[in-house]
Amino acid sequence: MTSERRALTALHLLLVWLAMAAAVPVLGFGLVMSAWGDGAGATTPVFLLGVPLLVGLLAVVGSAAGSVTPMCGPLPQRIGWASSVFVLGTLGVLAGLHAYGEDVDLGGAGLRIALTGVPYAVAAAFFVPSRWVRLGAVAVLAVAVAYGGFVGPAQTEQRRHEAEVARYREHPELLYLGAAPTGMRVSHVEVAAAYVNAEYRPLRQDESGYVSLTVRFPATPAPRCPVLVEENTTCAVDARGELRMVRDNPGGDPAVTLVRRHGKAEAEVAGQTLGEPGLRQLLYSLRPLSDAELETLMREEKIAYAS
Repeated sequence: MTSERRALTALHLLLVWLAMAAAVPVLGFGLVMSAWGDGAGATTPVFLLGVPLLVGLLAVVGSAAGSVTPMCGPLPQRIGWASSVFVLGTLGVLAGLHAYGEDVDLGGAGLRIALTGVPYAVAAAFFVPSRWVRLGAVAVLAVAVAYGGFVGPAQTEQRRHEAEVARYREHPELLYLGAAPTGMRVSHVEVAAAYVNAEYRPLRQDESGYVSLTVRFPATPAPRCPVLVEENTTCAVDARGELRMVRDNPGGDPAVTLVRRHGKAEAEVAGQTLGEPGLRQLLYSLRPLSDAELETLMREEKIAYAS
């Protein structure tokens, strides 16, 4: 391919790109506005008018490319070329819209408009009888497929994951767990703006038991017993400021609640089957939730943000 022919080919593909980058967004905007104003049925006239105009625009753009693309010679062949480029390029645009709908990063509005014309230029390149031009088109297509199908979604998922982690760690003074009691495991963690609640249940499915750990912003300067205490319930605050509440259950183990200050937060453990020593051990074993533990909870879907 001579230098003059290379220049004509580059100009031909550039014109295809510029024309479609300018015209396709206009058609898309018209379709959106007609559907928004009068419903989906109103898009039919816009589509039936816009598509022939775009094919005609491509035919006009290709009129000067007969020397580099044989199909751009006689008018009937040029119309066939324009129709083929329009169909193939539109498929590429639809693939890009799908990727964008999946939150794949395609840059700002200006870049997205510029990218609209690329699939049409790539399609036009496949009609140029030059091995190197077609190889270049294949390379661009391969990059687009790799980014839109693999790299972009992976980056999107990573951004979502990082945003989710940041949301869970918005209040690190609350994101604490205690060492799981013997024979128990963390079954669920709920994170909210003012508290973090962890539930512990037995490892074996056929065993019953439940322990709750809540770390929250304190409502009072120091733990205090409620003004009205339920029947069969005793409550006291010791010299260290720790609250102990016990509710007797006829025919069963007493339900114990322990509350103490933990830094700027307040930690509460409650349970019926573990016993007070086990609850105290859990309360005193509080530690910040590590990155590895958070990743495990997220992977196992055992942590969620309260709605």
